[in-house]
Amino acid sequence: MNKTFFKQKLLSVALCAVLIAVTALSMTGCTQNSDGDTAATTTTTVTTAGTTTTTVADTGPTRLGLGETLFTFEVEDKDGTKTVFEILTDEETVGAALMNLNLIAGDEGPYGLYVKTVNGITLDYDTDKLYWAFYINGEYAVTGVDATAPTTGATYAFKAQK
Repeated sequence: MNKTFFKQKLLSVALCAVLIAVTALSMTGCTQNSDGDTAATTTTTVTTAGTTTTTVADTGPTRLGLGETLFTFEVEDKDGTKTVFEILTDEETVGAALMNLNLIAGDEGPYGLYVKTVNGITLDYDTDKLYWAFYINGEYAVTGVDATAPTTGATYAFKAQK
């Protein structure tokens, strides 16, 4: 009986060590999309009474692009849902950087780029009386996105507004 008890104890300790190692390895990591960009994630795996639950949580903004200038880009849709990106660029304007990453699209007009689509969401003022308002560091912008030079550390945003 003493030998069987020792084997069971050793097996239990080994199983616990394996579970601890698997949990530790899966606690943090990086996801990579097809463009080679990374977003920080935290993965937590909990095993209780034979049931395993895995939770993956986004712990930061998605980083897109390449370049020396790093700025934050926020999108707030008509429901108030906010999506945040970190943009790296060498482009001369915020608009060019965002268009190259397919984050914005619109039509050229007499006053510059009229942004109609942001992060895949199209607003039509003629139909729903909503438009994309451009903000710089939390203030309504006095320049268009295609006339604004990117600044490291700045936050640029498009918000759905009436």
